[in-house]
Amino acid sequence: MKQLHSQSHLPGSEDIYLFHEGTNYHAYRQFGSHLSSEDGKSGVRFTVWAPHAVQVGVAGDWNDWNGEHHLLHKLDDTGIWTGFFDDVSEGSVYKYHMTSQHGEAIFKADPYAFHAEVRPATASIVTSLGGYKWQDAAWRRKRRPLYQRPVNIYEMHFGTWKQKQDGSLYSYREMAELLIPYLVDMGYTHVELMPLTEHPYDLSWGYQATGYFAPTSRYGTPQDLMYFVDQCHQHNIGVLLDWVPGHFTKDAHGLRQFDGTPLYEYSAPDRAEKHGWGTLSFDFGKPQVRSFLISSALYWLDVYHFDGLRVDAVTSMIRLDFEREGGGWRPNQHGGVENLEAISFLQQLNKTVFHYFPHTLMMAEESSAWPGVTRPVHENGLGFNYKWSMGWMNDTLDYVETPFDERPAHHNLLTFPLVYAYSENFTLPLSHDEVVHGKKSLLDKMPGSYEQKFAGLRMLLAYQMTHPGKKLLFMGGEFGQFIEWKDQDQLDWLLLDYEMHRNMLDYTRELNHLYAASPALWEKDHDWEGYEWLNADDAANSLITYMRKGKKAADTLLIMINFQPVPRVNYRIGVPKAGTYREIWNSDEPRFGGTGGRTESLLRSEKVPWDRQENSVLLTIPPLSVIILKRHTGKAVKRSDR
Repeated sequence: MKQLHSQSHLPGSEDIYLFHEGTNYHAYRQFGSHLSSEDGKSGVRFTVWAPHAVQVGVAGDWNDWNGEHHLLHKLDDTGIWTGFFDDVSEGSVYKYHMTSQHGEAIFKADPYAFHAEVRPATASIVTSLGGYKWQDAAWRRKRRPLYQRPVNIYEMHFGTWKQKQDGSLYSYREMAELLIPYLVDMGYTHVELMPLTEHPYDLSWGYQATGYFAPTSRYGTPQDLMYFVDQCHQHNIGVLLDWVPGHFTKDAHGLRQFDGTPLYEYSAPDRAEKHGWGTLSFDFGKPQVRSFLISSALYWLDVYHFDGLRVDAVTSMIRLDFEREGGGWRPNQHGGVENLEAISFLQQLNKTVFHYFPHTLMMAEESSAWPGVTRPVHENGLGFNYKWSMGWMNDTLDYVETPFDERPAHHNLLTFPLVYAYSENFTLPLSHDEVVHGKKSLLDKMPGSYEQKFAGLRMLLAYQMTHPGKKLLFMGGEFGQFIEWKDQDQLDWLLLDYEMHRNMLDYTRELNHLYAASPALWEKDHDWEGYEWLNADDAANSLITYMRKGKKAADTLLIMINFQPVPRVNYRIGVPKAGTYREIWNSDEPRFGGTGGRTESLLRSEKVPWDRQENSVLLTIPPLSVIILKRHTGKAVKRSDR
């Protein structure tokens, strides 16, 4: 943090040159408000980019909100305004008071502010980022690429996971004490936080931001967030941040028409407007905007030690026709739908992030079949290292919502995702977007009786866990939240007073720990050698069987999934080697709320060719269940001998 607190933060000529070139990747060190000591005096230096403003001052709680008393001076023709004031101190509340080319008075929050007032107030706060002593050096030293490691992400909205009895919000520090033991106990490797950049409207969930360098003050101070991340790391939990470079809110104090002109957004309305969200797109071709956004990304990784970013709404950035099916968009210079500036920006973003933080997780939410999202930039890819598999999510949820008697006709929804499973480095998301706005909770999506709904959810989570790709589950899914996410209230923790929900939580915990302990489920996530179909074609029984493989043959797992509410008795599956096979997972166990259907404790293979294998076993697969077998070196025993 030393580099953020030098004696003076006056931008140098090189800083300014790089900023206008789009390669000042640490612009937060010069722009914004910084406690400084200049000419023997302590105070605050303010620096802002406002090239079309006629006059810029700082209005605050110390000058009766009149920027005329604290005017900034323009650095020649750079469009950058700066000034040092010794009568301003830490904690001062301020906005930039600008005069536009048309004589209009404009009051704006600082785009580079480190802290802001708690909504509904909208001003920025002079804040030091110093004073916190990190204790996560051991975690940071052991960071490695995640491709061949377990990644099991718990996605959460900070304000609605749990709330105090009076409905008020837990702080970053308070949440550390509540959440981290839960994550550790449940076996998650990472937590992904929905956007924490400052935002005025709670129901935007943070996706419509005003402060790209300010963690929202709803939950405390910057140092409080540092504490939260630090504590996660000390308990071996990685922390990911949902980050939104695609668009921003139109609120008057934000980036819109910042100096009286379209500055951060495109000037052409057909490029700027995101009609579906009521927001504005960043102008990705403007180098100063690139400096701003890439600095923001590095800021969260550098200053707050986040382990990665989930980059929101990538499709809306790279496609000019996004949500404009009826027209209203202009093709690029080659006549295509690609936003070439956005593509170039994302490539520059990823190259820069991996230059400074090689083991960062950069995960794209990209909802089309855009090729090469996780291909390196030098191979003409976008340069991310992971992509949400929206295809898997949509096909899978469509299938599990299908009535039982119609499932045989939709069997391709189970098999088609394997066609592209290795085309990118995928994460399998069961995210917040799928349990809100009338879509129902995961549990309530399931057809059938009360018990069958739980069986369906157990089956879905085990299917996700055994399918190639890293894992993500939105909060509440782990215990069977019955109604969809209420984005203002806490999760329905009272459901844990009911046995089936307690069983569901126990099930998810054990499944998570099984995943972490099973190299076959993650060592070859991105290699066809890690997966082999046994039978993909049993549509009549709505049943699939496959193998997952690790680096060692002894780690191979055999997975059977019965998507129908009837048992499959004497069902034969091929096995890769002769010997005995042990059931290591059964989602239908009574302790999980199941019917109690089990296979024999150990199954001896027979020399009956099946599923392209020389040997096979015969077993009963319970209704709506997932069975996992593993080859065992001991001899077969009867159930009574267990």
